[in-house]
Amino acid sequence: MSTTVVQSAKSESVKPAPPAGAGRLTSLDVFRGMTIAAMILVNNSGDGRHTYWPLQHAAWNGWTPTDLIFPFFLFIVGVSMVFSFVARRARGQTRKQLLLHVLKRSAIIFALGIFLYAYPKFDWHTARIPGVLQRIAVVYLLASILVLFTGRVVRMVVIAALLIGYWLLMKYVPVPGYGPGVLTMDGNLVGYIDRSLIYNHLWIAHRFDPEGILSTIPSIATCLLGVFTGEWMRSEHTALPKVRGLLMGAAAGLVAGELWNFWFPINKMIWTSSYVLFTAGFALLVFAICYSAIDVRGWRAWGVPFLIFGLNPIAIYFIASFAETVLNVHHIGNESIRHVLFSKFFTPTFSNPYIASLAWSVSFVLVSFLIAWLLYRRRIFIRI
Repeated sequence: MSTTVVQSAKSESVKPAPPAGAGRLTSLDVFRGMTIAAMILVNNSGDGRHTYWPLQHAAWNGWTPTDLIFPFFLFIVGVSMVFSFVARRARGQTRKQLLLHVLKRSAIIFALGIFLYAYPKFDWHTARIPGVLQRIAVVYLLASILVLFTGRVVRMVVIAALLIGYWLLMKYVPVPGYGPGVLTMDGNLVGYIDRSLIYNHLWIAHRFDPEGILSTIPSIATCLLGVFTGEWMRSEHTALPKVRGLLMGAAAGLVAGELWNFWFPINKMIWTSSYVLFTAGFALLVFAICYSAIDVRGWRAWGVPFLIFGLNPIAIYFIASFAETVLNVHHIGNESIRHVLFSKFFTPTFSNPYIASLAWSVSFVLVSFLIAWLLYRRRIFIRI
């Protein structure tokens, strides 16, 4: 496992209405940074019991703001992929070289995810295999192959096939002991396949994993919808038509997701097809706002902290996740470091346990930001 640390000048100042096909979008970096900060916030509740509902996942069907975060990131991966590939091709890289780059990057991201769940015991008989970084790696790899070797029409057909095919599988393939179309945690096809193939390596031991094997299929569509967005942003249209297009796409996704919800409920845990469309619509809406404010109108100041997060996204997410693991698994006496810190400093300071937990989460984000800021100040951007 290795990473490359590069030195780079700070991002150029934002200019209103960038020319069509312009290179880096500052708004995309800000959107990515917002997503990473939100990931860190919701992953680090103080005591794990007293958490405000927007910072929790929906128990099963339905959604909360937290359920938007992971699909936002996969969507951003797709948008970024377009700009990255165009830039690399402009530097003379061949399609074969791009594929090798993708394979290497995917392997590193996947290995980092495995490390997070295996540390510190490295018990390969029980360590969780699926995970957030693992899904990012697999989706990035498969979406990249489609972008490198197929055209837009084929990719549109692939998206439709992934979403409709997944719905048909979940609706009509019977699960032993439950039958077809049962979408409970224990009765759905996603959980059955994971229990059959990786029984000892699941998030909920021997039962279920939200980043399971089959549910990765529709998440590829999430990334590909981001690819189409990236291609739209590189088109020859001027800024205003681009914003209108993003907003129209947002409306279409939100409405389509809500309509499909009647037959295939919006559900992050099994990444339903309605969830793909709904969250892609929401991502388009947020991206449209960021693009309009930052790249078109030049209102950049508010986004600087998120820009700093967004220029080292995987590195900061990994550092924050590893810190969380260390605080949980290592002990002072008979108590975890996390419990000692929370009970000594946060519980006595805040009488309301929900506020104490929120303060812990915000503190985690602030420490992560400090690390990101130090990297940014030294112009160090870790390319994985």
